[in-house]
Amino acid sequence: MSDLLVNSEKGHISASARIPAIARPFVSERAARTLDLVEKFVEEECIPADAVYHKQIGKTTEERFSSHPSIIEDLKKKARDLGLWNMFLPKAHFSEGAGFSNLEYGLMAEYLGKSRTASEATNCAAPDTGNMEVLAKYGTEAQKRRWLDPLLNGKIRSAFLMTEPQVASSDATNIEMTITRDGDSYVLNGQKWWSSGAGDPRCEIYIVLGKTAPNHTDKYRQQSVVLVPHNTPGITIHRMLSVFGYDDAPHGHGHLTFSNVRVPASNMVLGEGRGFEIIQGRLGPGRIHHAMRSIGAAEKALEWMLARLNDPAKKPFGEMLHKHGIMLERVAKSRIEIDAARLAVCNAAITIDESSAKGALKEIAEVKVLVPDIMLTIVDRAIQAYGGGGVSQDTPLASMYAQGRTMRIVDGPDEVHILQLGKNENKRGKAHKRRIEAQIAKGKRLCEEYGVGSKDILQLDRKSGEASKL
Repeated sequence: MSDLLVNSEKGHISASARIPAIARPFVSERAARTLDLVEKFVEEECIPADAVYHKQIGKTTEERFSSHPSIIEDLKKKARDLGLWNMFLPKAHFSEGAGFSNLEYGLMAEYLGKSRTASEATNCAAPDTGNMEVLAKYGTEAQKRRWLDPLLNGKIRSAFLMTEPQVASSDATNIEMTITRDGDSYVLNGQKWWSSGAGDPRCEIYIVLGKTAPNHTDKYRQQSVVLVPHNTPGITIHRMLSVFGYDDAPHGHGHLTFSNVRVPASNMVLGEGRGFEIIQGRLGPGRIHHAMRSIGAAEKALEWMLARLNDPAKKPFGEMLHKHGIMLERVAKSRIEIDAARLAVCNAAITIDESSAKGALKEIAEVKVLVPDIMLTIVDRAIQAYGGGGVSQDTPLASMYAQGRTMRIVDGPDEVHILQLGKNENKRGKAHKRRIEAQIAKGKRLCEEYGVGSKDILQLDRKSGEASKL
């Protein structure tokens, strides 16, 4: 057995053997076999290839956002030969994917989250996954043939443009980019930022949210989604935005402006006023995909922490780190948190499979908030174990922390999901109050029926003597 697969004191325990018991009845034999292939591909091919990828990107800004590391194409060929391609499109809702459920893909995505190159190598990388779902679910046949087919084949990349710098974009009704009908065209004006994927030289299509009816009385019918080819005149990519100093090249997050950008009316997705519906349909699966990959990142951080704790060269105060109780406590808590988060993600994925993303809003919101927070905590513990090395380029931990921190913001910040979860949970408050009061009242009646009275058994009613005679 290859040392690249060792994961326990017994050598290697396969990914399929580690599927949570609660999820096993929902995983097909084909998916279990594929899961083992994904694990082997990521551990033996992708993680070692990450080092090559980082070096092939280049050094200068121009180089980094004009490059396409050849290692990616080599990995993509290997992945396709293994049948590891487009696993993310759930079989219950799409015919274009590999035929797996959300749960089955979720277990696979955990491993993809351990490597920089793995998601793209298997054509399961954001934002393309969400964009392909939009085209597959809402696109016309012409739009699918023009854009979805090359995306499914890994020939091009895409970007999703929603957020804007001048407004509070956590509320999508605030967006200001205008999309104005002009004959057989639409004209777009405005700016976007955090446009993930816009820096990649292979990015050929932007999925853009803007307003076609800014004065519509229903604020959720003001928005529309339009497909904009990247080379349409009038688009300027001003700069790429860094994440804690990391530029995420060549993929990146761009700040763009649109100045009288004209596209054919046939580039409208689903119809005017359907934009909010589309982005909600897109962001639901995207949120759980992030959570799935974050589980893998948390596992990777724990693996690095355990490696450090068992390094004989590192002996603070004369003992290896695993001899220090505080470190073992952190390991134990990390194990508990990862396993709990995984079960929450599995539950959300199963709920989507049995209904839809819309039918799993609560479960998706829960993992969107829970998993990044757990991941960050575990990465932070691993960084602490490595000391100065943990915040340097000598480990992947600092980069993982930067990526994980963004997960609390992308696809809706924590506050949005927490507020909505709290509001929905509070709707049950009056019902609970009524039920509790009814149970207390019945308890009192039963006490009388059974002759035990309703007096508190700890009630004493002691007095200190006769009342004062003033």
